Amino acid sequence: MAFKDHFSSGSANYAAFRPSYPAALAEWLAGRAPARGLCWDCGCGTGQFSTVIAAEMAHVEATDASAAQVEQAKPHPKVTYRAAPAEASGLPDSCADLITAAQAAHWFDLPAFYAEAKRVGKPGALLALITYGVLRVAGAEPNAAVQDFRAVIAGDWPPERRLVEEGYRTLPFPVPEIAVPSIAIEVDWSLPALLGYVSTWSALKALRARGGEAELDRLATRLESCWGDPATPRRVSFPITIRAGYL
Repeated sequence: MAFKDHFSSGSANYAAFRPSYPAALAEWLAGRAPARGLCWDCGCGTGQFSTVIAAEMAHVEATDASAAQVEQAKPHPKVTYRAAPAEASGLPDSCADLITAAQAAHWFDLPAFYAEAKRVGKPGALLALITYGVLRVAGAEPNAAVQDFRAVIAGDWPPERRLVEEGYRTLPFPVPEIAVPSIAIEVDWSLPALLGYVSTWSALKALRARGGEAELDRLATRLESCWGDPATPRRVSFPITIRAGYL
């Protein structure tokens, strides 16, 4: 399956506006890995999860098929970034204690990725697919504005987005799964930060191609009317789904 690059053209916005992950997620994953040596963070994007898991592991090899995303990645002394596809990481055999893919597995050729994970992972390494679902914005009116906009652009998402909406439940998984905790991303965003995040959505390319730019303007206008001071932060929540098991 050829790499579908929906994000390189917006890599700077992706780096600026995509949410990071809670420390509790990294702590849980590292605590269940057989050792805290090397983590391969596959489909790292601009490093949103790479830098979080680095706090718990000795080193992180972070790869992404998009060189533009890697160029915008957040530097960290324990993270090495490289452009490489999920299916051919370039890493040595049996080197990783933990293999993660955060908000990325729905873009992979999964059988090829799983074969690569089994090659790269040490015996007993922990494999984890992570995805965060539909955001909820504090306040009935702002949240309704965002959900209504999502309904308007429902047909503009790439088909792989459905897998995210389903919490990866329908993805095949190559090993028996372990019980996972309930964890969410919780951020406090101003209105410009929320609109910046929306600008990173993979649906917007199709929206603009069909001449739907006015829908974005309507969303911004509606949010401005109910947000209050645009600089005032509101809580934005994303439920996290984890599928994890030992290779």
